[in-house]
Amino acid sequence: MQDEVQRVATLRKELEDANKQYYGLDQPRITDSEYDALLRELLDLEAQHPNWITPDSPTQRVGGEVAKQYTKVRHLDPLLSLDNAFAPDDLREFDRRVRQVEEFVDYVVELKIDGLTVALTYENGFMVRGATRGDGTVGEDITANVKTVGSIPLRLNELVAKLSVRGEGYMPKASFARLNQEREEEGQPAFANPRNAAAGSLRQLNSKITAQRKLDYFAYQVLAAKELGLHKQTEVLTFLQEQGFVVNPEYKVFTDIEDIINYCEGMASERHRFPYDIDGLVIKVNEFALQQELGFTAKSPRWAISYKFPAEQVETVVEDIIIRVGRTGVLTPTAVLKPASIAGSTVSRATLHNLDNIRDKDILIGDHVLLQKAGDVIPEVVRVLPEQRTGEERLFEMPDLCPECQSPVRQDEGEVAYRCHSITCPARQREGIIHFVSRDAMSIDGLGPAVIQQLLEAELIKDAADLYTLTFDNLTPVERMGKKSSENLLKAIQESKERGLAPLIFALGIRHTGEKSGKTLAQAFGSMDKLLSTTLEELQAIPDVGPIMAESLLEFFALESTERFLAKLRNAGVNMTAGTTTKPQIFAGQSIVVTGSLEHWERREIETIIEEYGGKSASSVSKKTAFVVAGDKAGSKFVKAQGLGVPILTEEEFEQLLKEKSASI
Repeated sequence: MQDEVQRVATLRKELEDANKQYYGLDQPRITDSEYDALLRELLDLEAQHPNWITPDSPTQRVGGEVAKQYTKVRHLDPLLSLDNAFAPDDLREFDRRVRQVEEFVDYVVELKIDGLTVALTYENGFMVRGATRGDGTVGEDITANVKTVGSIPLRLNELVAKLSVRGEGYMPKASFARLNQEREEEGQPAFANPRNAAAGSLRQLNSKITAQRKLDYFAYQVLAAKELGLHKQTEVLTFLQEQGFVVNPEYKVFTDIEDIINYCEGMASERHRFPYDIDGLVIKVNEFALQQELGFTAKSPRWAISYKFPAEQVETVVEDIIIRVGRTGVLTPTAVLKPASIAGSTVSRATLHNLDNIRDKDILIGDHVLLQKAGDVIPEVVRVLPEQRTGEERLFEMPDLCPECQSPVRQDEGEVAYRCHSITCPARQREGIIHFVSRDAMSIDGLGPAVIQQLLEAELIKDAADLYTLTFDNLTPVERMGKKSSENLLKAIQESKERGLAPLIFALGIRHTGEKSGKTLAQAFGSMDKLLSTTLEELQAIPDVGPIMAESLLEFFALESTERFLAKLRNAGVNMTAGTTTKPQIFAGQSIVVTGSLEHWERREIETIIEEYGGKSASSVSKKTAFVVAGDKAGSKFVKAQGLGVPILTEEEFEQLLKEKSASI
C-alpha cells in the first residue's frame, strides 16, 4: 500500500513537471506517448483508490463530464471592453489624456491574444470556477471545460485565500490546423479561425471534447491586486508566474509614447511569427494608483487602450465567379481567387455579396484585385487594380436559371438580391433544413450541415418534415452515425415535436418573419390552423406585423408545397399550438421596455418573464409604453421615458409589482 501511495505522488509530480515544461516553458521533456502512459497509470491507481483523488490531481484535467446546461455566473467586477486605437494619433491622444493627470508614466505593452476572456476563481489555493465573459456582467460556468486546459493551474503554488484571475483562452495554430484537418476528414465544417475554434471548444457540453482540442491560456490580470500587496501591472505578471500561471513573455515597459508607436508598427509586420494569433497590442498604465485616478468610462477603463493592427492587403486574381444558393433562394456570387496568403492563412474564396457590389467595385472575371480579411477573419475584395487589365477580362452576369435546380431566377422589385423561387431547389432544401433544426427553431441537436448533407445524399430525407420519419434502422448505416449517435438524434427529433407554435413558425423560414415575429404570431393566433385561415387585414392589425410581412406570410401559406409540408408535420405529431401558460396575464396588452445593465436577470430572461405574464417586450419607448424597467447605466431610453412621463421601475420595484399583481388575481 505504501508503495502505491508513493507511486501516486511520484506520478503526479512527473505529470505536473511535464505540464510546466510543455505549457509554461514550451520545452517538452517527454513525448506525448510517454505522458499518456504516466497518466494512464495514475488513472488506474486512482480508480482502485478513489479516496486518493485530490482536486489538483493531473487526472482531473481529463474531460468526461457532460453539462446539462450552463449555470450563470455574476462576475465580481464587470469585465469591460477596451477602447480601440487604429492609428498613431489615436495612441498620442490616449497618452495626452493620461499625462493631463500624471506627467511621468510607465506603460506596459502586452500582446493582444485573439481568443476569448476566461475568468478564474481560486479559494484556499484551489481552482473552484472558470467562467466566460458573457455580457461582461454575467458569464457562463465552464469549470469542467477549463480544468482540461493544461496551462491553467488547478492548485496555486501558494495558499492564497481568495484569488480572481482573468486571462485569454486560445487555440494555438498547430492545434487549430490539426482540428480542422480532423473535421474535414470526418465531413464536418472547418472552423473559420482559431478564435472561433477556441470559443466553441470552451463552450462544449462535453468536456471530453474540450480536452481533445488542446487549448491554452495566458493570464494577465488579478482582481483586488492591491490587497495582495501588488501595486503595478508588472508585479501582477510576476505574481501570476510565481503561482503557476503561464504569462505571455512578450510584454514590454515604455515611458515614451513614440517608442510605443514604433513598437506597434514593427510588431504589425511580425504578428505571424507567434504560434498563436494576435490581432493587436494592449497598452496599460503600469501604476495601479494612477489607474484608479484615471478611472473608467461607462464601458472601458481610461488607463488602457487596444491598438488594432491594420488589415493586411494582398494582390490576387479573380479566376472565376460562382454562385451559392441560400435557404431563401438568394443567389450569392462568390469569387474564386488565385490562392493568396493573408493574415496567416491561404485564401481562395471571397463572397461578393450581390451583383450591385460587383458593379460598384467594377469587378471583372480575370481582374487583379486587393484582398483583405475583414476583422482579420472574413476574406473581402477591397478594390480592383484596373491598371493591370489586359483586355481578356470578362463581365459577370447573374444566371437566368438556378445553378442547383435550373428553375428561373428573378430579381424582385426593390431588392438587390436575385432569387430562385422554387422551394424544391436542392440548395434551398438543404439550407432550409439547416435553419429548421437550429437552436432558436426546432432545436434538434446532432443535426449539423454535414449530417444533413449525408441524409440528403442517402435519399433518407427530401425536406425537414422527413426528419420525423427517420428510424434507427435507416440511420445506423449512414457514415459516422453509430448506435449511440443514432439514438441521440432520434431522441432529439422526438423532443422537438413539443417545441410549440412560435419556434415552428420561425423554423419554416418564411421571409421577413424572424424569431420575435414567430412569438408575436403564436400569441395572436394560438394555433397553426387559425394562422392559416387569417386575412391580410387581420395580420396587419397585429402590432409589429407590417404589410410586407403580412403579404409574405399569406404568399407562403398559399403555396401547395407549404400545405403538403405542414400535413407531413401534423401526421408526424408535431405540436402546432402555442403553449398554454399558468401565469396570470397581469401585463396583457402592455408594452414594456427593459434598458440598462441588469443585476438579477439576463435581458432575455426578463423579456421572457414579461411575455409569460402577457406583456410585450418592446425595444423602444413611446407614449404607449406602460413602464420601463431600468438597470444600471441606462441611457437614451431612460431619458426618453423621463421626457414622456413614462413610469420607470428598478428591478426590485418590478419584482414587487410582479408579486403584488400575481397575488391579487
